[in-house]
Amino acid sequence: MFGERCRFCEASLLALGLFGLLHSEQLTGVLDDCFCDIESIDVFNNFKIYPHIRKLTERDFFRYYKVNLKRPCPFWPDDSHCSIKDCHVEPCPESKVPVGIKSGNYNKYSHAANTVSEMRECEQAHELGAINSTLSNQSKEAFADWAHHDDAQDHFCGLDDEMSPESEYVDLLLNPERYTGYKGPSAWRVWNSIYEENCFKPRSVYRPLNPLAPVRGEGFYNWLEGLCLEKRVFYRLISGLHSSINIHLCAKYLLDEGWGKPVWGPNVHEFRQRFDPAETKGEGTRRLKNLYFLYLIELRALSKVAPYFERSFINLYTGNTEEDTSTKQLLLEILNETKAFPMHFDESSMFAGHKIESKTLKEEFRLHFKNISRIMDCVGCSKCRLWGKLQTQGLGTALRILFSEKEIKKLPENSPSKGFQLTRQEIVALLNGFSRLSTSIKELHNFRTLLKDHR
Repeated sequence: MFGERCRFCEASLLALGLFGLLHSEQLTGVLDDCFCDIESIDVFNNFKIYPHIRKLTERDFFRYYKVNLKRPCPFWPDDSHCSIKDCHVEPCPESKVPVGIKSGNYNKYSHAANTVSEMRECEQAHELGAINSTLSNQSKEAFADWAHHDDAQDHFCGLDDEMSPESEYVDLLLNPERYTGYKGPSAWRVWNSIYEENCFKPRSVYRPLNPLAPVRGEGFYNWLEGLCLEKRVFYRLISGLHSSINIHLCAKYLLDEGWGKPVWGPNVHEFRQRFDPAETKGEGTRRLKNLYFLYLIELRALSKVAPYFERSFINLYTGNTEEDTSTKQLLLEILNETKAFPMHFDESSMFAGHKIESKTLKEEFRLHFKNISRIMDCVGCSKCRLWGKLQTQGLGTALRILFSEKEIKKLPENSPSKGFQLTRQEIVALLNGFSRLSTSIKELHNFRTLLKDHR
């Protein structure tokens, strides 16, 4: 069966004119620590998942994300400066936010206040790239319906306090992730702290773990062989997330800021600098493989959490009954696709050793990742911070799901107050975070085409 699937994937890629290009870049074959090949993921994502996850994240329930962008960095003074206006925050008039979103489950939905024309007016009222984040206290209290009890021992990332006056809703569709000009010492410090202070490494390894560090050479990743599976997984998750974010910035790069509206598009030169084997001493391919590895991890989490969303009491509430029903149906269709994928990552091999040692390792794993989520409050660019927090929270939620399988299976059919629960904030982060990974793999297809044209 595995061989038949591989032949199917190979035929599909040949039809797309990509197979030779994939092999020339060495981004092909079975991933380390998995039984899945890159070709299968490409076909599955680009043709089955990406079109549907993109539609899902455009729905009202998933486009509004509550986040605190004003939390101070807990590790060092903020000394960053954005180079262009697109990382700054601009409010969206409260009157333009759909009343169904503001009212939560407590007030009856008003169709008149959520017309298409008003939504368009809201979108036209914003400067390009501005973050829309104002809602009334009444709106904030309404969304408290989704604020379930937070058991800190189960979470792999720090969650923003949704009841805090500084936590605000932002419209993700009006604030797309793209290049903002945020770079230099501040951005370097964030990633360096993530890699050097939070990733595991053998004591015998003294070289920098940050793949952007200037001291590098052949065999940079050989030190991973000295780590147990869990610690290898941790590093590959962080590397995959870093690669995904870099692809987004390369795909939505500021190409022209002249007269009229700024022009955003793919920057092939920037992509080469970050991923071309010749430009990265052979490391670029490994970075991209880690992206695929991260995709498999979150794909596995979605398949595991499907029974939770299949419960009748789980509603994706916005106030528009018709849209809410179709949104949940679309979500269930996506989850069914993830369950049907035959080559998932097997998380059962993690933390499977001696009980005490495994428990200690899992707690260390959780605390390391939770610390990384706190580092996101040190990102100086507001828009970069927004998407950094969302994607780390999405991954943290995925990890929580992977290690809560027993709790999910024990869920009662008709009791929303018992057992495993996800807050609305976690749900929005989980699906939007996975959508970002899906988009990255789709963008790789686009860059392959562009690179071929440039040869």
